Amino acid sequence: MSDSSSGLQQNIAGFLCYLFGWISGLIFFLIEKKNSFIRFHAMQSIIFSVIWIICSVFLWIPVVGWIIYALFVVVWIILMVKAFMNEKFKLPIIGNLAEKWSA
Repeated sequence: MSDSSSGLQQNIAGFLCYLFGWISGLIFFLIEKKNSFIRFHAMQSIIFSVIWIICSVFLWIPVVGWIIYALFVVVWIILMVKAFMNEKFKLPIIGNLAEKWSA
């Protein structure tokens, strides 16, 4: 178990960063000062959630909207599972930004 400002194990905190999207990501980003694993997942959650919100504009398009929504849900679940398994899973582009901005 790595040292954490939140008092949680890093895999639990990493999972929780994604659970409520940008809100839980922002909370953990603001309270976590020690653990880079948690800070990375918090920032990746914030960026991923903002992109999801922006893309939700297209949900009104019948087929495309459902495909976009399903894709985001699948990626969201993968991110939570990977964080829970103590893996630093980086999404393309987003992961690099999260790593840079969480340092």
